[in-house]
Amino acid sequence: MKAVSTWSLHRTLGSYNSGDSPTNAALAAPNGGVPLLELPVQLRSHGYDTVQLVHFHLPTRDPHYLAELRSALADSDVTLDAVLVDDGDLTHPTDADEHENWIAGWLDDSAALGAKRARVIAGKQAPTAALLADSGRRLGKLADEHGDVRIVTENWFALTPGAAEVHAVLDAADGRIGFLIDLGNWRGPDKYEQLAGVAARAETCHAKCHFTNGSPDSDDYAKSLETLHQVDYTGPLALIYDGDNDDEWECLTREHEITQRVFA
Repeated sequence: MKAVSTWSLHRTLGSYNSGDSPTNAALAAPNGGVPLLELPVQLRSHGYDTVQLVHFHLPTRDPHYLAELRSALADSDVTLDAVLVDDGDLTHPTDADEHENWIAGWLDDSAALGAKRARVIAGKQAPTAALLADSGRRLGKLADEHGDVRIVTENWFALTPGAAEVHAVLDAADGRIGFLIDLGNWRGPDKYEQLAGVAARAETCHAKCHFTNGSPDSDDYAKSLETLHQVDYTGPLALIYDGDNDDEWECLTREHEITQRVFA
């Protein structure tokens, strides 16, 4: 399997902003670029058979368009591993219910697209025992209500700064949700230890490589990937590229070469 996130293809698809959010119902419009309906053919032409779709890359949530995109993916034999719901805060101090309802709508759209999973942010507030438990409860509730798509959360934003917090959220959901591991979201001297602490729970991955002046940080990327290799990870490695080189496809190829060396 060769996987990529549309996050890595902002320039290919056009210049997007964050678009639809719990407080803004308008989707962002691309500034030119390849229409999303044509992306599955391009993915296949570059050897990709699996994709993760960032929610704001959808130009519309119209059911007919969602059906069109689902057919386009099927026609190109591209699996939609996950819809990435890139906003919402289940730990918002005053509007958590509103955010949960907004996320629920995107879970319905994820099912309509035929996605295997939907990634939901655990929370954007600093972790406390109460907030970690409440996030897990809300995620579990969303999973119960949307059985057609598997909900996963990620080591991202303030609520999950380390392995302990990730475990607390997942445990609070009582096995009803899964985990997407992002290899580039944690930094610092204990990064690899933290990744190793949650790697065994991962079922899908953002394989993010940091680039500087167009060059990948190959050593960091390989060490991060190794934390998954050591636990016999077999899920998708959705390549994430957000460097300054405009040739996204070429930089993704360089990332893929490193993943192949680690998992050879």
